[in-house]
Amino acid sequence: MKIISHIPNAITLLNLLSGVIGIIWVINGNILSGAYFIILAALFDFFDGFAARLLKVQSEIGKQLDSLADLVSFGVLPGMILFQMAEVNSSIEWLPYLTLIVPLLSAVRLAKFNLDTRQSDRFIGLPTPANALFISTLPYFATQWPGIETWLSAPLFLIGTAWVFAILLLVELPLIALKFKAYSLAKNKFRYALLAIGITLILLFGLAGIPIVILAYLGLSIVENSLSSE
Repeated sequence: MKIISHIPNAITLLNLLSGVIGIIWVINGNILSGAYFIILAALFDFFDGFAARLLKVQSEIGKQLDSLADLVSFGVLPGMILFQMAEVNSSIEWLPYLTLIVPLLSAVRLAKFNLDTRQSDRFIGLPTPANALFISTLPYFATQWPGIETWLSAPLFLIGTAWVFAILLLVELPLIALKFKAYSLAKNKFRYALLAIGITLILLFGLAGIPIVILAYLGLSIVENSLSSE
């Protein structure tokens, strides 16, 4: 029984390991590889919670360990991706450091999430994995559409992206969570729409489609909120 209770935490540590290795690869100049390690970390992040619920071994230490792992994989790693991209294209030495707002506000977001009881069926603010996926797949998006590659790699754009999405981590904006209490179309039309858009874009464009999926996620959430408040 004691060994079973450690399985979710072991999976969480694999999330952390993915983030650490991803950081090493990005520092060594393999910026495109960052997305793969974030995706791998996200899979481990899903399965550690799934395993804890399945084995009925949820614990406070597991909750805290999960946040620490997420900070590295979904905070520090995407911050390093933006930093490396900005550094390559910037002639001002200090400018790329402004992208490091991402890990800072990711830490605040994760701390708030642990204390916020409102996020059982809906996220308040952009989840750190979604933010990390958006940032890490921007290089693929730029490669897919070469005409905007220069614009996307401009230091000011990267810094602007860092700050806008870091702030989105903390805004009081209810966002769709793919947590189904029922499966009726009427009650879950925005969830199903998000899944359909996501699958279609990823099948069409691969990793380059993920930034569009994240933008669609934000857009659908805003539309859902506006309709529900009427």
